[in-house]
Order: sequence, then structure tokens, then C-alpha cells
Amino acid sequence: MSWSFFIDESGQDRRASPYEVLAAIGVEDRRIWPLIRQLSDAQAHFFGMRLFEAYGREAKAQKLLNAKTFRLAGQMPSFDHAERTRLANEALMDGAHPTTERLTALGQAKIAYCRFALKLARRQKAQVFATIVPRTAPRPDDFNALRKDYAYLFERIFYFLNGLEEEPMGYLVFDEIDRSACHILLGQVSNYFVRTANGRTRARLIIPEPFFVHSDLTTLVQLADIMAYVISWGVRLRSMNEPARAELSLIADDVLALRFARRLAGGEWQSGFKIINDLRPAGGARN
Repeated sequence: MSWSFFIDESGQDRRASPYEVLAAIGVEDRRIWPLIRQLSDAQAHFFGMRLFEAYGREAKAQKLLNAKTFRLAGQMPSFDHAERTRLANEALMDGAHPTTERLTALGQAKIAYCRFALKLARRQKAQVFATIVPRTAPRPDDFNALRKDYAYLFERIFYFLNGLEEEPMGYLVFDEIDRSACHILLGQVSNYFVRTANGRTRARLIIPEPFFVHSDLTTLVQLADIMAYVISWGVRLRSMNEPARAELSLIADDVLALRFARRLAGGEWQSGFKIINDLRPAGGARN
């Protein structure tokens, strides 16, 4: 048995997003293909087609769950499923001729699909991990070392794997950005797992060499993108003081239901989410 952890990010441009989030969804190997098939069927169910067919690229959470989606979805009463799917499909297929009904149905379908996708992930016993960094958090001067948000994400994943009876191996699957950036990140990850004490410990259960995939073609990286976006804009834990978008509250609850959490024998909790208020190394600590 092994687990794959599909990783994506939200708010890395540090512009409008209140938090910079690195999120991972972990899925056991035997559950990956069933979940992918179910998500593909769900897109056909809600939109009458695959979203990649509609957009020709990854359907980013910023397009699916932005404020405009909720505004359009709420401008008319809810459609029944068959009518909503028909109108949403027409909106996607014939974008040059929008109507109020089509735009409303498409907004409602986007929200319904995202909530259903998260429920499918929960049924397949997926686990969610995330590091959360305020937009104003201080940044390190050394851009060659692996950032603390990545290191803490790997730490949370290691805690999860280490607590499973079989101690399965974990594979890291990143969204491929440009090739040079992938090479830089690959080197940073490799150095972390090989040259730091914490990294060497965690390499016992996490394969030190990550995979890079095109998110346009990888359904579960797209799901990680949705989770990262919702955490940035909708999830609020203690000490997260930026205002949340109220319309995301139900979807935020869906994401929190997937968060890894475990109570240890001593009573303390292990959590899949970590808030990092300062990305600079502290006192030379190697995390």
C-alpha cells in the first residue's frame, strides 16, 4: 500500500488573496482511479461535459468559486438538476450568447460540483494537509533553501504516514509550472530530504524525488487547487484574522471535514494544517 499526495497552491502572487496556501490531498493508491472516475462522471453530471473540454485547460478554483460565481448563482431561484445541467452546458458551449438563465445555472452548477467533489474525496477517505501563510508574513533572504511552508507540509504528511499501521510510503505529486522552476524546486526538495536531519527522518516514508504533472490533465491536482483556494478565502482557524468570504462557509466546512487530525496517546493532537506567520528560519533551526 502507498499514498499519493497531490499538491497545489493558492495566493502565491500575494496580491488579493488573504493567505498563501500550499495544500495537499492524500489518496491511498487503490482509491486514486475510482476517485478520478467519479470526479469525471460528476463533471458530466453537473455540466453535461468535462470541464477541460469546456475551457481547454484546467478549471481553476479562481474561476469556479470566485465572488462573481456566487453573485450569478444567486440572481435567480435554484433550478432543478436537469434544467440546471442543460443551461450550464449551453453556457459553456455557447459563451458568445449568455442569458440570465444560463449564467445563473452555470454559477449554481459550479458551486454544486465543487461541494460534491469534496464529498467524493471524503468517501474515498482522502486526507487534506495545508500550510497557511499570511500575505504580509516576512520572507527569507535565501531563495536556495526549501521554504518553511514546504518543510512543514512534508512534516504533516510524515506524521500521517507514520501513524498508519503499515507505515506506507508516500509520493509527492506537484503541479508542473515552468521547467526551470520545477528544476529549482526539485533541487530544494532533494537537498531537504538528503542534507537535513528532519528531511532524512521523513525520507523513511516520503519518496524524496517528487513527480511533476500538468494540472490541466491531472484531476486530483485540480482538486488540491480547489482546497487551497477555499482555505485561503474561506477557512478560518484560530489566529487567522483576515476576513473570510461568507458565501464560502459551507465549502470551507467540507474542506475542514477532510483535514487530517489525530489524537496521540499522550492526549496531544496532530493536525494536517499549519499556520506559519514568519517564513524566515528561526535561530538556525532546520525544519
